[in-house]
Amino acid sequence: MSSPHQILQDVFGYAAFRGEQQAVVEHVAAGGDALVLMPTGGGKSLCYQIPALLREGVGIVVSPLIALMQDQVDALTQLGVKAAFLNSSLDANTARTVFGQLMRGELDLLYVAPERLLSAGFLTALEQIQDQLALFAIDEAHCVSQWGHDFRPEYRALTVLHERFPNVPRIALTATADAPTRREIVERLALEQARQFVSSFDRPNIRYRVTNKNNARQQLLAFLSAEHPNDAGIVYCLSRKKVEETAAWLQEQGWDALPYHAGLDASIRHQNQRRFLREEGVVMVATVAFGMGIDKPNVRFVAHLDLPKSMEGYYQETGRAGRDGLPANTWMAYGLGDVVSMRQMVQSGDAPEERKRVELLKLDALLGFCESTECRHQTLLRYFGEENHAGNCGECDNCLTPVATWQATREAQMALSCVYRSGQRFGTGHLIDVLLGKTTVRIEQFQHQNLSTFGIGKELTDKQWSSVYRQLVAAGLLTVDVEGYGSLQLTEAARPVLRGERDIWLRRDAEVVKKPRERRTGERADELRAAYASANEDPLWLALKAKRLELAREQGVPPYVIFHDSTLLEILNHLPQTLEEMGKLSGIGQAKLARYGNEFLQVLAKHEA
Repeated sequence: MSSPHQILQDVFGYAAFRGEQQAVVEHVAAGGDALVLMPTGGGKSLCYQIPALLREGVGIVVSPLIALMQDQVDALTQLGVKAAFLNSSLDANTARTVFGQLMRGELDLLYVAPERLLSAGFLTALEQIQDQLALFAIDEAHCVSQWGHDFRPEYRALTVLHERFPNVPRIALTATADAPTRREIVERLALEQARQFVSSFDRPNIRYRVTNKNNARQQLLAFLSAEHPNDAGIVYCLSRKKVEETAAWLQEQGWDALPYHAGLDASIRHQNQRRFLREEGVVMVATVAFGMGIDKPNVRFVAHLDLPKSMEGYYQETGRAGRDGLPANTWMAYGLGDVVSMRQMVQSGDAPEERKRVELLKLDALLGFCESTECRHQTLLRYFGEENHAGNCGECDNCLTPVATWQATREAQMALSCVYRSGQRFGTGHLIDVLLGKTTVRIEQFQHQNLSTFGIGKELTDKQWSSVYRQLVAAGLLTVDVEGYGSLQLTEAARPVLRGERDIWLRRDAEVVKKPRERRTGERADELRAAYASANEDPLWLALKAKRLELAREQGVPPYVIFHDSTLLEILNHLPQTLEEMGKLSGIGQAKLARYGNEFLQVLAKHEA
């Protein structure tokens, strides 16, 4: 029997597991259930693909991403894995053929949409072959949460897998889940006995930038021209109209830009998505309708011309950049108009009041992130409950060019004291009313006009106090009870501030303050950026990419299915002379070595000649 490392090396072409991968693989291969939280680009797929190959029978992968299934199956087929998918995109004859392969035990992995899996006929068929089911993998497991940004009602019914197939291991995977969402996944999918594997959410190869809006189109153009003249990327806009206008404007400026939103004809959406996946250097301008089905590893940038709805949305959307581990940039233009628009969208919707309240709180957390003066990586990770990031990353605007700040220790003490003295049971609106000394019905109801903090904050406006509170939340001094009523509560980090043992500085505006650059934790990222930048100017790099594109067109697959950019970079840096040498490079398994090794060795030989 093969070992996990053998399959990793021979099939996938990697010498070593990353992070928690090995522990997950061994646990599931031994028959255990698992909940896996791993960042985008962290290698979640291997966590179920390798156990499926180690165990007898077929692994059933439940995924809501119909657009992605074809690419995943193409990639596995290239590796010599017997994989197929069943979804509504297949004609009846093809679907029957795949179903027959499943029932005859001819598949290693089968990807299915949840609707197909839950149909009575399909579940009955699986019961007939349940001794030949290796595992169930539930991808994008956060879709089970009604508070999540990608809620799929049919995911709620996936508890049937536990009920009807109690002896088949289940692995639920997601890249985006805060603590409440994680608890809901466990509850809704009956994973109380499952072992949880929580990797760091950090994406150290991504550089985060947020800028104040000031002619956002021109700002976007400057960003693209300076850093991504020939790269593939995504530009997110809030409305369909803005998507089409921005795509047309970028085309006028000479960019290969395409629009994508749910209102476009399905054939146009499909055509544009296909071009983005299979061509080099295409810029997709899109609403959030575009993204969940995108597994293109060499997206080099994600830009936001409008605010996303939440930190989860921002993390997931920016996470579509740099999945290959190479340097990538994210850029967001944010202004007061965005805040007003987003609040109006939430408040004018048809959702229940509880849902609106949760969405507004999530929006506030995102605004706190925008205004924070701290390391963006650190702030983002803290939101997901991860406290151990060192900061000073060298991969965000706040660490590279710190913004102007003001000494706000006294104001922070006022704000925190107001939270404490009012019992840690109220949201920002009420707290600000107390600080400003307003006489409202609620203040009189709770007799908060008698608090020592009543009226002590009249030197600031309500907007300024709102910014103070958002930044204190972003800095981890306060936490928002999202599951309760949005009340602010003190954290342990607030104690030294209240005691006068720690000073607080808050963001004043977006003007940058030039500061000498020091040795940072992000030096490795700098080296990667320099290596990738120099590769883009190398004729051999262009020749390797041209060969990859040629092979991809012959095979009818996206170029990254042949080799990732990171694998081409390995070839460029090591210049292998033989198949044996090439087989030692990361990302080149035995099937790909046999199929493409000589083709790329010929490119190298021509270059040397």
